[in-house]
This record gives sequence, C-alpha cells and structure tokens, in this order.
Amino acid sequence: QASQDELKAAYRRLCMLYHPDKHRDPELKSQAERLFNLVHQAYEVLSDPQTRAIYDIYGRRGLEMEGWEVVERKRTAAEIREEFERLQREREERRLQQRTNPKGTISVGIDATDLFDRYDEEYEDVPGSSFPQIEINKMHISQSIEAPLTSTDTAILSGNLSTQNGNGGGSINLALRRVMSAKGWGELEFGAGDLHGPLFGLKIFRNLTPRCFITTNCALQFSSRGVRPGLTTVLARNLDKNTMGYLQWRWGIQSAMNTSIVRDTKTSHFTVAMQLGIPHSFMMVSYQHKFQDEDQTRVKGSLKAGFFGTIVEYGAERKISRHSVLGATVSVGVPQGVSLKIKLNRASQTYFFPVHLTDQLLPSAVFYATVGPLVIYFAMHRLVIKPYLRAQKERELEKQRESTASDILQKKQEAEAAVRLMQESVRRIIEAEEARMGLIVVNAWYGKFVNDNSRKNEKVKVIDVTVPLQCLVKDSKLILTEASKAGLPGFYDPCVGEEKSLKVLYQFRGVLHQVMSADNEALRIPKQ
Repeated sequence: QASQDELKAAYRRLCMLYHPDKHRDPELKSQAERLFNLVHQAYEVLSDPQTRAIYDIYGRRGLEMEGWEVVERKRTAAEIREEFERLQREREERRLQQRTNPKGTISVGIDATDLFDRYDEEYEDVPGSSFPQIEINKMHISQSIEAPLTSTDTAILSGNLSTQNGNGGGSINLALRRVMSAKGWGELEFGAGDLHGPLFGLKIFRNLTPRCFITTNCALQFSSRGVRPGLTTVLARNLDKNTMGYLQWRWGIQSAMNTSIVRDTKTSHFTVAMQLGIPHSFMMVSYQHKFQDEDQTRVKGSLKAGFFGTIVEYGAERKISRHSVLGATVSVGVPQGVSLKIKLNRASQTYFFPVHLTDQLLPSAVFYATVGPLVIYFAMHRLVIKPYLRAQKERELEKQRESTASDILQKKQEAEAAVRLMQESVRRIIEAEEARMGLIVVNAWYGKFVNDNSRKNEKVKVIDVTVPLQCLVKDSKLILTEASKAGLPGFYDPCVGEEKSLKVLYQFRGVLHQVMSADNEALRIPKQ
C-alpha cells in the first residue's frame, strides 16, 4: 500500500546509503554496487504501476516469465488485477470439483461391567472365571462424502452400519443440496436400508432476518407397518453477540418440544435446555471452560434430569497434535450406572469408545474412570506424544532449512555487506541524535529468544541488528510496519521456520528503555 512519494523517499535514502561513489575501499565499493543495483531494480518495478501490479500478484516469477505469458503487457494495473481475480475464481472452481469433504464416525461400545459387578458365587465352577470378561457389544460406522456439482449444487452420499449383540443393519442415503441465495438453501434426501424401507426427505434453511433463521425438515419413512411421516422445525435467534436461542418442534415417531439457550465465548460455552416429549422429557445444564493455552484444553460438566433418571457428566479434551483432539468423559447416572466415554477427533474423522463399567453407583468405578484416563494420558503424553511431535517439528524445520540454505546464505552475505556500508551513515545519525537528546539504539537483537524455563534446553538463535535499526531512525523516531523484519536492510532470517522476535534497548532523552516486538508486529519507538 506504499504511495509513490513513500517509494521515492525510501529509494533516495537507500541510494545515498549504497551509492558506490561514497565508498573508496574496493571491497566495500563492489558490495555497494551490488546492493545499489538491487535497490534500483526494485524501484524500477515498483514505480511502474503495471509491473508493480504483476509483482504484487505473482511475485518475482511473474516478472521473469518470457513473452509475458501471464498477461498482455498493454493492460493497465486494474485490468491485471481483474485477470488475476478471474484466474483465482477458476482455481477455486477446480478446487471445488476436487473437494469431497469426507466425514466419518466409528463407535465401538465396550461392556466392562464384569470388572465391578461380578458375583463370585456364580463363577466358582466356571473354568477361567477368575478373569473378568470384557466384550464389544455394539458397533456403529458411518461415512459421508460431498461431491460439488456446480458452485451452488452439491451431492452428499452417506451410509451407516450398526450392530448390537449380534443383530444389526445399515442404510445408504443420497442428498442433493442447492444454495438458492445468500439467505437460504434446500436439500432433497433419498434413502434405503435393510431394517427400514425407502426414505424421502426435504430440508429447507432460510435466514428470516440478519439475526434469525429457520430450518424445516420433513420426511416420509416407508416400512412394512405403513408410512411414517415426520416433521422437525427449528427456529433460532441471536440474543446477543455470543448467545443463541433455539426453539424446536418435532412431530412423528418421537414427538417433542425443545427450547435451549447456548452462550459461546472465547473462554466458555454454556447451554441450558428443556424438553417436553414422548417418551422423554428432561432438563439439562452444561458448562465448558476453554483454557487459552497452546493445546486448547477444555474442561466440561453437565447435569441432565428427566423421566429416564438423572445423569451427571464431567470430562476434558485436549489437542494432542495439529489435527487430533482427544477427550474423555465420565458419566454417572441413576439407573444407568457408570460409563467412561473416550473420543478421538482426527481431522474430519471421529472415533468413539463408550465403556460401560457398572450398572450401580460404585465409588470405585467412579474413581478408576476418573483417575485411570488421566494417568494413562499424562504417561503417553510425556513418553510418546511429546517426543514424537518434537521429532516431527525438527524434521520439518531441517527440511525447510535445507531447501532455503542457499537463499539464506545469500541474504546473510547481503545483510553483512549492508551493515558494513551503513557504518558511516550510522555514525552521523548517532551524532545528530546525541546533539538533540534523541533516539539512540544501544543494542538490538533479532531471532529466537528462549525465556520460558520449560524451553531452557532449546538454543538461542539471534543476530545483532543494532546498526541496521539505528540506520532506520529518522527525526528521533523508528517506525516498522506489519511485516517480517527479516526483509529489512541489514537483516536476515537466523532461524528459518521458528518463531522470531526483535528486542531493542534504546536511549531516549537520556533514559534507557527496552521493548520486545514479535516478528510481524508493527513497532513505533519511542513508546508513548
């Protein structure tokens, strides 16, 4: 977004700094010539609106293309940008065609009641009765994929298989969704299965106002008992910035009316709901606290009471890798007993393992369901997950360093040459600033700093940038924009792929100050 005046001012300043005639030493003179030519080439590109537009869009590769394959040279900057937007739309459409957005769930139910509910007298004469019997009593697998047909039409194919105690079945569904406008979409659904007959459904979503929407889903299920119609309508409204209110009415096999309020903020998620229906009516309150840590840890608890009994649930979830989230929930209820539910989300796939521990309220079952997963998680995290992630990060960094080694070496040589050429200018700037009690950079470092005790084994990787920063001081001010500081004159990247900061110790009006700035953070000193 730099204006032509800003470009000219920066060009003049760098020309004065790197002009070969200002340096008598043969080595400095050759280094100055090389840097002066780079500055001149950059100004030639950025001062021409057409070449600047090409560079802004395509980078150096666009300027180096032979025969101007990118775009006709006679076009204006606005036309070049329009051409780029058109090509971008085409690429987006191609990506749309390739995207299937697969989603899947695998659920494995485990019956471990023999661990806590055993009756020894019944097992006395049974061989091997001393070992508890743990069984898989139910399984469920579902999968869906999307196939974009056009920018507004999408086909969704889904299927599921379920089995419980040796009996099971499955179904397959095809849905066709069309986005009618920015306010709504409609979906037709067709399905069939071995336990139920054909299914026909229609779903409509519509924004009524900017803060309110409605969803209606009607279905016809054909079976040997006849046709079973069903209708579900949900009305939702934004009550405030972070709060949604929902009203749901369901008519059909399990008719019910449900109302709920959901409040979701950066640090918490709160839900209260009430349902009146057949066969279940209940009230439910749940709360989730979101910790603002690197692993996105969340702790949750809920209470649900109704005609079926009372259930208390508590648990936690945590990010264990870039695409994986692991969670565990303990469920204690009357008359349901005690269960442990383990869930792993990996990208768009979900793996769910509900473990039923006991039909009774046994303190021992609650204790082991709570403590067991915590002990296993922390042991696995320390012995397996953490070393694996550290090794994976090191491999990625090493690969990135190898691919950029030659470029970084060249940038380092240019930066060192620039620093040598800046010495005379910096001396004059310091003399002028000392005369007016202005801004003097005492020390400045750029790179990776290690301040956290947990990272004390990591190596500090910084370079001294005192001279280049002082050279950027003008009228007792230093202003850096929101961009990586590795691109500044006299700078280079000392630790490719790692988090970097700029630390400055400066003197202003005879008083020492210190400031720390993130790599892409704007900086203005002296601080107000």
